[in-house]
Amino acid sequence: MIRELDTVVLVHDLTAYGLTQGDIGAVVHCYKDGVTCEVEFVTGEGATLAVLTLSQHDIRPMHAREILHVRALAETESAD
Repeated sequence: MIRELDTVVLVHDLTAYGLTQGDIGAVVHCYKDGVTCEVEFVTGEGATLAVLTLSQHDIRPMHAREILHVRALAETESAD
């Protein structure tokens, strides 16, 4: 079960937001339906890329034996 403040992994691309499968987010709110969450995705510097309403079909918990990975954002997605 996914809870508020959990670290989660995106299970498919969300190209409209510049997010790809495997991107890491933080659950900032869980709705009472037990299926829907607000998830924040940030850059390494802490800038918010997106806060999205996602279902538990879009995300999964991050497992203890997984490692984080870094990727660069496309230039058209960067705010700098």
